[in-house]
Amino acid sequence: MTEQSQPASTVWLTQKTHDRLHAELEELKGPLRAEIIARISAARDEGDLKENGGYHSAKDEQGKMEGRIRQLEDMLRQATTEPAADDGRVSAGKVVTYRYQGDDETEQFLLGSRDIDDDEADVEVFSPQSPLGAALDGAAKGETVDFEAPNGKTLKIEIVDAVPFSG
Repeated sequence: MTEQSQPASTVWLTQKTHDRLHAELEELKGPLRAEIIARISAARDEGDLKENGGYHSAKDEQGKMEGRIRQLEDMLRQATTEPAADDGRVSAGKVVTYRYQGDDETEQFLLGSRDIDDDEADVEVFSPQSPLGAALDGAAKGETVDFEAPNGKTLKIEIVDAVPFSG
C-alpha cells in the first residue's frame, strides 16, 4: 500500500457530508432516542402490550433508529475527508472524467460514499464498490479499462482525467 492510498475499509466523504452525518448521529442519539423511549414508556403504561399499536409502532421505530445509529457510527469511524493525492489515478475523493471507446463525449463522476450525493448536486457520485467505481479504481489517466456492464457486455473505458474533488 502506498502512502497515498486508503485501506479498502476507508469511506471517503466530503467535509460537508461528514458534518451532516455527524449531526444526524447526534440528533438520533440524543433528542430522537429520548423521544422514542418516552413514547414506549407511555404506551407501556397503557397496559396490555399485545394489542397496543402505539407500543409496537414505537418499538419498530426504535429498532430502525438504532440500526441507523450503528450504521452511522461504523461509517464515521472509517471515514476520511483527507483530499486525494493529485496523481492522475482513479481513487476515492477524485472526480473522474472518462469516455467509452469510440465515443467523443466524456462523462464525469465523483468516487466516494453514496451519501455525498445528498450534498453535491453538481456531480454524480459512485461508490468504489459500484460496478463502474470498482472497475476504474486504481486506473491511471490515459489507460483503457475493460468494464463489464450490468447487462453482461464488456465495454472499454478510457480514463481522461482523475483530479481531487475541490467541492
